[in-house]
Amino acid sequence: MLYRASKRCFRLRSFQKGMIAMQFPRRFLPSMHVLCAFEACARLNSFTAAANELSLTQSAVSRQIKMLEDTLGSDLFIRERQTVRLTVAGEAYAHEIREGLKRIAGASLGFRANPQGGTLNLAILPTFGTRWLAPRLPRFLASNPGITVNLVTRLIPVEFKLDAVDAAIHYGTPNWPGAEINYLMPETVIPACSRALRDQYGFTEPADLLKAPLLHLVSRPDAWERWFTANGLPPVEVHGMLIDQFAVATQAAIAGMGITLLPEFLFQHEFMNGDLVPALDAPMRSVEAYYLASPTARAAYPPLQRFRDWLLAETEAYRLES
Repeated sequence: MLYRASKRCFRLRSFQKGMIAMQFPRRFLPSMHVLCAFEACARLNSFTAAANELSLTQSAVSRQIKMLEDTLGSDLFIRERQTVRLTVAGEAYAHEIREGLKRIAGASLGFRANPQGGTLNLAILPTFGTRWLAPRLPRFLASNPGITVNLVTRLIPVEFKLDAVDAAIHYGTPNWPGAEINYLMPETVIPACSRALRDQYGFTEPADLLKAPLLHLVSRPDAWERWFTANGLPPVEVHGMLIDQFAVATQAAIAGMGITLLPEFLFQHEFMNGDLVPALDAPMRSVEAYYLASPTARAAYPPLQRFRDWLLAETEAYRLES
């Protein structure tokens, strides 16, 4: 019986090793030294420069590139006297290898920073991140002491294949190919300005706002047109100052430079202390909303799973309170 059990265990281990070999054939897994040499040559377009960067001889780098080309069965570089340049296929391969090395380096750095838990790299929208998420984030960290959260700001949707992030806070529509989308919350915007500007123009109806300077957010170029349409005005072309972030638009409005459309829930402090006032009591529910987006390939990553569950619970509680 013991012999049979040992035999079955041996077969299971052999099967598992076979499965690993099927997923990652060793002959297609070049050494890290070879890949780093290739990446340097591809980036610098020079074996000599790559050798200097890696503290190797040029002949050593040439051998590593030749070894890689033999493994792949095709040339990666076109040799031209004293220079080299990537083939078309080599350029595509270099892009994939560079991204792979970035992920390996990021994983190693994350593990070194937090060997007991895991690291979550989260792309955030600046205003949502600083005003709504950051004040609540300590609760997540307290209940998940082994997880480190790294925050990077992004004003445009991230490219999960290019950016080393595990998830992103997204404002827009739930349309993101290759990503899992989780609804967080809606948004209501309100036209806001300084009290002095409102008193100066004496706004009484939506059309009156066309007389004043309008501040536009670069990422929402048609926001004012939508607001005027929602308030019964025919389609109009509106012009004014373009601003790239809510923080700058808010300060411009406080300074009396114009009217801006602000998400009501993110700027309650400015309304409460009187820095800003509604130009009109005419809020508009935005067509877009806030979402958590993550690449489907990272769906089972434990730190992401925990953060997703926590964030969905937080946003649901916030929606019920509002």
